[in-house]
Amino acid sequence: MSIEKPAVPARDGGLFRVRMDLSYDGASFCGWATQDDLPTVQGSLEAALEVLIRRRVRVTVAGRTDSGVHARGQVVHFDLTGQEWAGLPRGATLTPEEALLRRMRGILNKDLTMPLRKAKAAKRVIHAMEGAITVHSASLAPGGFDARFSALWRRYSYRIADREASRDPLTRGVTLWHDFALDEHRMNKAAEAVLGVQDFLSFCKPRTGSTTIRELQEFSFLRRPDGVIEVHLKADAFCHNMVRSLVGGSILVGAGERSPEWLGLRLQARIRDSDSMLAPPHPLILEEVRYPPDEEMQRRAENTRAMRSLP
Repeated sequence: MSIEKPAVPARDGGLFRVRMDLSYDGASFCGWATQDDLPTVQGSLEAALEVLIRRRVRVTVAGRTDSGVHARGQVVHFDLTGQEWAGLPRGATLTPEEALLRRMRGILNKDLTMPLRKAKAAKRVIHAMEGAITVHSASLAPGGFDARFSALWRRYSYRIADREASRDPLTRGVTLWHDFALDEHRMNKAAEAVLGVQDFLSFCKPRTGSTTIRELQEFSFLRRPDGVIEVHLKADAFCHNMVRSLVGGSILVGAGERSPEWLGLRLQARIRDSDSMLAPPHPLILEEVRYPPDEEMQRRAENTRAMRSLP
């Protein structure tokens, strides 16, 4: 039996802020954000928490993902009262962290598969949903922690198989099979022009009241030994559709349909039109979200909120 940490309120009002780290297979969901009568990651998480906590619990996510996009290192937070937190073990010899983790896993698997079992779906369909959302850890967050605004950066990956020999049917669910060869050197040259602090309006679907200025810290294309092109992107944050738009534009460059300078010119133009191309969502994976040391969480969140809000 592990020793329980003292529960320290992570914000005013006596509420305890909880951090959960999770992964999910985006093919099973219509994106992150809750939608009426459609399966979403947020909807599934909040439904499971409602069963466990016996009231509606809203979660805040580090980075929303589109329909079909996966996550290996997603982070969320939510708030519980002290009584709710302390009551999670329900008499079992578990810490609140252990109880939350164990029960969330059980409830999620049941909720994700029960409708299929009632509909007498094929076993392979039921099996595909088991573990579609996996919670890896749950703990009290440090003071000032905000899953979205405290983050220093997010890192995504994208895989492209542009040669017959590199098409592995076992990974086709997370790899784009492109019809002809791409030039990764041209793509890397194009990517250099959009690095740094930029206004990515040309590559984003803007949200009301939010800025489209972001710091793109890494954008690269690597040809692996198996012939697959692996794309790496890292930024302080990404606007809606930004990753898929950048990758889509780079594919046009790699295919020779646009010059290597085209991506930079698009960035400077600050327009969204029919020349914009969204890469398919299924190869996109949110790999990691990085946060500052505990004592810097609140300052980071406050600074990020100030930067992201339009004057």
